[in-house]
Amino acid sequence: MSLIGNLLGVRMNILLGNPIPLPLPMEALSGLNELEIMLSAKEPSGFKLVLQAGRTGPIDFLGPELLLDPRFDKGARVIVTMIFDIKPTVIFDGLIEKRVYRPGSEPGRGTLTLLGKDLTSELAREVKQVEHTAMDETMIATKIAASYAQYGMIPMVIPPKVIDPPIPLDRTPQQNCSDWAYLRTMAKRHGYETYIDPGPAPGVNTLYWGPPVKPGVDQKALSVNMGPGSDAYDVEVWENGDEYTEVEGQVFDRQTGQMVPIYAFMPSQTALGLKPEALGQIGKGRKEPLTDSGLSAMQAFARAQARVDQSVEDAFKITGTIDSTSYNDVLKARDRVKVRGIGAKHNGAYKVASVRHVIRPGSYQQQFTLTRSEAYAMLPVALP
Repeated sequence: MSLIGNLLGVRMNILLGNPIPLPLPMEALSGLNELEIMLSAKEPSGFKLVLQAGRTGPIDFLGPELLLDPRFDKGARVIVTMIFDIKPTVIFDGLIEKRVYRPGSEPGRGTLTLLGKDLTSELAREVKQVEHTAMDETMIATKIAASYAQYGMIPMVIPPKVIDPPIPLDRTPQQNCSDWAYLRTMAKRHGYETYIDPGPAPGVNTLYWGPPVKPGVDQKALSVNMGPGSDAYDVEVWENGDEYTEVEGQVFDRQTGQMVPIYAFMPSQTALGLKPEALGQIGKGRKEPLTDSGLSAMQAFARAQARVDQSVEDAFKITGTIDSTSYNDVLKARDRVKVRGIGAKHNGAYKVASVRHVIRPGSYQQQFTLTRSEAYAMLPVALP
C-alpha cells in the first residue's frame, strides 16, 4: 500500500498469526477495506481490520478461505508497521478477540472483520492472588513486566516522588486482581499512567509505568494554518477549567501515631507550558476531602497530590487530523509534540493523549487529541 506525497510513499506492513506472526497474505492485503487503530494513554488500545472475504462460487462450499485460515483465528497476534520513505514505525501490537463475518448478498461481496485489543488484554486475562513481599510499587511493576518476556516486554518504570518501601513486619502488598488492574491501581496512587507502547521493532513492546509526561525527545512539530507548510487541519482548541480539584484533610499517621494535616492545591507534574491553569483557580475549584485511612503521612500526601494532578492534566485540549503525506511521519500516542500556528497562548509542547489511525486503500488519516495543563509555550518558537 502506498500513497503519493513523499519520495518512496507511505507503506504498511501487517504481521498476523499464532504463535508466530507472519506477513499478511497478498490476496488478503489486496482485499483490505479498512484498518482502524485507536491508541490512548488512558484506555487499552484496540483495532478493527475489515477484509474482503466473500465466496467466489460453488467451489467455496466450505466457506471463504480467510475463515478457514488459522492465522485469522481468535487469539492470533497482529502487528502493524507504517513505513514513511525508509523509516518504519510500529503503531500496533495486539491480539484478535472477535471475528464478524458478513456473507454479503452477492458473490465476492462478503467481509471478515477482526476486532481486538493491544497486549493489555493478555495482562488482564488472569486474576491472581500474589504477595509482593518487601517490594515497593516500582519493583512490582518491573517484576510484572518481566513475566511477559514472551511478548518482547521491556519495562520502563520510573520511581514516583514518594516511595514508601514496605517492611514485612509492618505490611506486605497483596494483589487480588489481574496484573493489568494492579498496575493501574498502583499508578493511580501517584498520579501515574501505565500502558504498553508497541515497538521500537516488530514483536518488541515497552511497558510504561510513570508520570503522564513521559521523558523523551519531542516528535516532529505539527503546523496549523501555515499555508503550504500546514500538516494538521480541522483543529479545535478546548479550554477546560471545571475539573480543577483541591484536596484537604488529615490523616492519622500510622508510623508516628500523630494526626497530620494534608493539603494539595497545585499540580506537580512536568510542566509543558509557562503558566499553570491552576494558578488562576486556587480557591475556586472543587474541594474534595481526603478519605483514605491506614496510611502514613507521606502516602496520604502522594494520593492527594495525584488527585490534583489528574484534575488539571487536560485543562487545554487540542483535537484535529493530520495530513499524513505532508507530515511524513507517524504521530505516536503518549509522547510529546509541539504545535505551532495557533497563537501564543496555545502554541508549544503537548502530550499526545490519543491517536486514531484510519487506513483505507489510497488514504491514511491520523486523528489526534493533545493535552496539557498550562497556557503559553515555554519558548516563543517551535522548531519543525
